[in-house]
Amino acid sequence: MAAFESQRSLTDLIGGLAGDISGLFRKEIQLAKAEASEKVDEMIGASRGLAIGGLLAIGAIGLLLAAIVLAVTAVLVAMGMSPLVANLIATAGVGIIVALIAWSMISSSLAAWKASRLNMDKTTRSLARDTEVVKESFQ
Repeated sequence: MAAFESQRSLTDLIGGLAGDISGLFRKEIQLAKAEASEKVDEMIGASRGLAIGGLLAIGAIGLLLAAIVLAVTAVLVAMGMSPLVANLIATAGVGIIVALIAWSMISSSLAAWKASRLNMDKTTRSLARDTEVVKESFQ
């Protein structure tokens, strides 16, 4: 009778262990979902910055470029250059500068976007610890 009770006790322990492991992995899956949601929110924030930066660059620069080109053209004409050549040089110079500024804004936003990769470090570390605990419990 004592052997039966100790065997049943061992069965209960193994069943409890299986239930605990199952619950642990369910919690790990919940953690993975929460972490993935957090990473998606970070990527949306980076994308929002990229979109807003692009729209502002298009709108503001569109208005300011005409004024800057006219001002540079006026200075070059005042220096004795023909209006056609002065306009060409002013337009090309301003266009190159604006392109460099736009490239800088877009590349920094893309870098922020890439930095928020969907790596789920917390979940990976936690699953690795849980796996080690399970391995140790069966040894």
